[in-house]
Amino acid sequence: MSTLLIENGAIVTVDDANRILNPGYLLVENDLVVALGAGEAPAAARKADTIIDAELMAVMPGMINAHTHLFQSFIRGLADDKPLLEWLKAAIWPVAQALTEEEAYVAAMVGLIENLRGGATTVIDHQYVHTEPGNDDGVCRAAEEVGIRFMLARGWADMDYHPAFMETPDQIVAETTRLRQTWHGADNGRIRVEFGPLIPWGCSDDTMLRTDAVSQTWGAGTHIHVAETRTEIDMNLKSRGNRHIEWLAELGLLAPGMQLVHSVWLSDEELDLIAESGAVVVHCPVSNMYLASGVARVPEMRAKGITVALASDGPGSNNSQDMMETLKVTALLHKVNTLDAMILKPEDVLRMACRGGAIAFGQPDRLGSLEVGKKADIVLADLDTPLAMPVHRVCSALVYNCGNRDVDTVIVDGRILMRDKEITILDEKALLARARQACTRLFARAGVVVS
Repeated sequence: MSTLLIENGAIVTVDDANRILNPGYLLVENDLVVALGAGEAPAAARKADTIIDAELMAVMPGMINAHTHLFQSFIRGLADDKPLLEWLKAAIWPVAQALTEEEAYVAAMVGLIENLRGGATTVIDHQYVHTEPGNDDGVCRAAEEVGIRFMLARGWADMDYHPAFMETPDQIVAETTRLRQTWHGADNGRIRVEFGPLIPWGCSDDTMLRTDAVSQTWGAGTHIHVAETRTEIDMNLKSRGNRHIEWLAELGLLAPGMQLVHSVWLSDEELDLIAESGAVVVHCPVSNMYLASGVARVPEMRAKGITVALASDGPGSNNSQDMMETLKVTALLHKVNTLDAMILKPEDVLRMACRGGAIAFGQPDRLGSLEVGKKADIVLADLDTPLAMPVHRVCSALVYNCGNRDVDTVIVDGRILMRDKEITILDEKALLARARQACTRLFARAGVVVS
C-alpha cells in the first residue's frame, strides 16, 4: 500500500456543499481518497510515504475534458478563420486521410500531456480517423503510457461524409467491439471505450439503432456532435424533417448515457427533451467562438436541470486543450451573452468541469469531487504568483486568475504524473522533438504545405 498526504493547501472539494477547507489536508491510499479535513493533518497521516506541502496552493479535483480530438494536436493553427464545414475541408480531411498508427500515437501523447498541463486528469477523445486499422490502438496506448484517465469514443460515419472516413455498419460494430474487448477496463479501469457516432448528417438511422443496441448490452454511453452550427440543423430539416435532438428522441436514443457535444442551436422544445431524458450536454465554448458557431444556451440548460460538462474540443479548433482557460471563457462568454454578470459564478463553472464531466464520463460516483472513497485524481494549482495573489476567494482565483502555467502537480489514480510543474513520466522535450519529426513526415505525405 502506498500513501500520499497533501497538507496546508486550500482544499476545493466541489462536493455537494461546495466546501473549501482552507487550510486543509487530504490523504490518499493507493488510488483512493481516504481522509480529508480542515486544519492540520493527524499525526498518523503524517507517516505517509509521500508528503506534498501545498501551502499557497489550491487543491482541486482533476477536471474532465469531456470532448477532444487528440489527432488534431498536429494541425493546430492550420486553418484559422474558417467556419466549420470549410475548416473540415481545409484542415481536417487532408491530414487525417494520411494519418498512421504511429502518428496517431505521437499526436495523442502530445495532446494528453497538454491536457495534464491544463489541469485535466480525464479525457474523452472522439477518435474518428481510422485510415489505418491501428490508429485507435495507438491512441489508447498513449493513454496507457501517460497514465491519464481516458475514454475512447470511437467515431463513425456511414453515409454522406468524406469517403475516406466512412465505414459499413458491420465494420463499425466489429471494430468498436474489438477495441472494447482489448482496452475497456485496462490499467485499473482507467481506460474505457464507447461508440462515438460523428454527426447526424453522417449517421444513418439504422446504424444508430444498431450501435445503441450493442451499447445497451455493454452498459455504455454514446458520444455525438449535435447542433454545432445552424447550417447542420438546416441540413437535417431538409433530409429528415426534424432537428438534431428531435431526431434522437424520435429514434428513442435520448437517454442518460447520451453525451450531446456542442448543442448550440437548440429550440425550446429540444431543451425540454434533453431535460426529460437525463442526457448530458458537453459545452465547448472556445471552439464555438473560434469557428463562430454560436453560443450554447447553457444558463437555460442549467435552469432546467440539464447536466453540462465542459471541454476544449480538438486543438484544431481551439487551438489548445487548456481546461484552465476553458473555465474563464465559459464564465465570461455567458455573462456577456446574457448581459448578466451573475449568470455563472466561479463555483458553477468548476462544478461543470468536475462534476458535470464525471457524469459525462459515466463515473459520477468515482470522479469529480474530493471526497472519501473517490478516486485520487487531484490537481494542485499555484496561487503564489503576481497573477493571483493576494487570494480573497479561492474559486475566483482558479477561474479568473489561474492558467495552465499555474498547474503545479497532477495526480491520477494516486500516481503523480506532474510535480513542481515538471512532467514526471517521460522526457517531455524528447517527445516534442519526436512529434515535430512525425508531423513533418505526415504533412509531406499528405501534400499539405503550410504558408
